[in-house]
Amino acid sequence: MTLIEIIGFLSAAIIGISLGLIGGGGSILTVPVLVYLLGINPVTATAYSLFIVGFSSLVGGLNYAKKGLVNYKTGIVFTIPAFISVYLTRLLLVPALPESWFYIGGLEITRSIGIMVIFAILMIAASYSMIKGKKKVAEEAEEEAGETVQKFNYPLIIVEGIVVGALTGLVGAGGGFLIIPALVVLAKLPMKEAVGTSLLIIAAKSLIGFIGDIQSGGEIDWVFLAIFTVIAGSGIFIGSYLSNLIDGQKLKKGFGWFVLIMGSIMIFKELFM
Repeated sequence: MTLIEIIGFLSAAIIGISLGLIGGGGSILTVPVLVYLLGINPVTATAYSLFIVGFSSLVGGLNYAKKGLVNYKTGIVFTIPAFISVYLTRLLLVPALPESWFYIGGLEITRSIGIMVIFAILMIAASYSMIKGKKKVAEEAEEEAGETVQKFNYPLIIVEGIVVGALTGLVGAGGGFLIIPALVVLAKLPMKEAVGTSLLIIAAKSLIGFIGDIQSGGEIDWVFLAIFTVIAGSGIFIGSYLSNLIDGQKLKKGFGWFVLIMGSIMIFKELFM
């Protein structure tokens, strides 16, 4: 095993620790780690990411469920359109994507480049919410709302579920940075309950999307996937323990800047190198 591969597997633990420590963000690094450190094809990496993110989110979501911090009604309303969307995306859309998309000047945008650039853009979007402290903003909005009776904006929740599901299916990201604000704003959930519900939504749609990959005939290295996933899942417990010792919000902002830099580097690498 090379040094780069060792770093790649150590990164799996960092991904899990991040999920356990700040409730998200780490999964956004899964695809870059698989592609750039472990040399896996981007399309295959998005499939692996669905399983890794799904399993890790399930572990975290069950932990929140034990504390009574999951709203199952909201989760079902959001998850049904999301997992239909992610399943169809992995089963039908991703295998049908052409190898060559288009040209920008003399640069050919291939399927692999396109997927990584889209993923990098999502990384930058996720970093913005981390740096700006969207969790704090949402908590303030929740306090201003007071004892608001929960009500659903069904059309917007369904549309958001479809969009998040499609993005998850295309690039293999969990989409928690999109789901949590939607649950707070559209379903009026308290922040902690939104995080717990989001983790189970991410788990359901990611694992359903992975099933779409299996049915589409994608080759899966189960031994590698199991090792990486177990390492990431173990990291969640470490992160949960560290969350009692470290200020998660300060760490989240620093991690946001790291993700922003990584996303920018990815765009530069894919388009200009």
